[in-house]
Amino acid sequence: MGESALDSRLRAAVRAGDAEAVRALLEQGADPDTPATEGEAALPVLCVAVAAYDAAVAEVLVEGGADPDRVLPDGTTPLWRAVDGGSPAVFSAVLGKEPRLRLPEADRERLLALARGWYETGAVEESRRRTGTPGPVEAVLVQDDEYHHVDQVSLGGLVVRAGHGAILTSLEWAFRILTPVDELIARAVDPPDEDHVNWSTVCWILTRRRSFETWSAVVAHRQDAAPAHRRFVLDYLWTRAVASVGDHYYEKQESGFLAAWAAEETDSGMLAKVLAVYTEYDHQGQEAIGLRYADHPEPCVRREVPYALSLNGVPRTPAAGAALLALTRDPDAEVRMRACQGGMGDDSLLPEITQALLLLAEDPDADTRGAAAVTLAGSRIRTPAVAAALVALLGHDNQLVRLEAAHGLAVRDDPRTDEAIERVGPLGSGFEHDHRASALWLRQWRKKNPIDT
Repeated sequence: MGESALDSRLRAAVRAGDAEAVRALLEQGADPDTPATEGEAALPVLCVAVAAYDAAVAEVLVEGGADPDRVLPDGTTPLWRAVDGGSPAVFSAVLGKEPRLRLPEADRERLLALARGWYETGAVEESRRRTGTPGPVEAVLVQDDEYHHVDQVSLGGLVVRAGHGAILTSLEWAFRILTPVDELIARAVDPPDEDHVNWSTVCWILTRRRSFETWSAVVAHRQDAAPAHRRFVLDYLWTRAVASVGDHYYEKQESGFLAAWAAEETDSGMLAKVLAVYTEYDHQGQEAIGLRYADHPEPCVRREVPYALSLNGVPRTPAAGAALLALTRDPDAEVRMRACQGGMGDDSLLPEITQALLLLAEDPDADTRGAAAVTLAGSRIRTPAVAAALVALLGHDNQLVRLEAAHGLAVRDDPRTDEAIERVGPLGSGFEHDHRASALWLRQWRKKNPIDT
């Protein structure tokens, strides 16, 4: 196939939003800077992806060699257009993985000014200024990436996403501008939404600034009167913990910081968040914190206690064991479930935990039954009662629960496994590397292909 035919197919794949087809065509030799239409003045296909807010296609094109800094007929570049469009996901895809320090300083300042202008003016007001339209604005909340959302504003034919605060933060980091921490946190909580792109971007970039000065400036916001600032501190510490960006010194600092916070916090919702972050690591004194809150009146707090009472590699004290067993009888189903999961490795607690799990597997709430299926299937409990519970869970409406139950029967070599596999039903795409699906497939293959002895 000639190069022009490949390029034509690339145009179609970009417009269709088919990232895998775009990748395949680039590997076959299609030009990543192919014009979106015939003609020398046509924009490259990367601009089509940017305009469509198609981060996946934009990322594939840039990885395949598309030039984000190519000067277009109107003097802009694909990267400039990505900044202008206000989608942090698209902007990140076009920016690429390498710091952009190679850009001339004037170009860097231009991009920063563009992002800052949008952010400080606001997406609605800037849209009014650009379009001259005084009428009503259509604003909807849209997913910008898999986990985070942003407002999308439409006015006078102009569509823009209000993620310029996140883009400005990312640009500053890419250009190695260390914006003051207080200024970044002010962006993060505007709006005060933990799933907004502004919040998540600031949080992630601050975790990458690993100096003690940055850490100290962030955690100082624990004393802020605004709840959003205090929640941000916890999200920052949680991100550091799960991303393993800290070191032993910081862990000790954070342990003491969070323990003191837990002892003083009076708001139940905030306390639950403090405990959730605190138990991401195993800390000395953690069990005492758990025991302190084992009978807290709010379920959201009690749900975090089992994690505090379940330290890896540390024997549980009799007091902690008794508290964990009490939590398996808690009025709140999620507390009971977490207590069971936390005590699974303790032989002395296992009989009572087993009974609690069997009751949870019969709970009227489907999500609770599903969680019980996962816990029972992966447990080392091999009693007939557990196998019977797994069989009963094969009637669950959720295919993933049925798959978990069937896998639990398979690992127990239960004679009802073949029937269980049938009740799981056909598995669609996405299960190619699923360990449960693989185990069931292997069982069926071995049954059809017995080894001669």
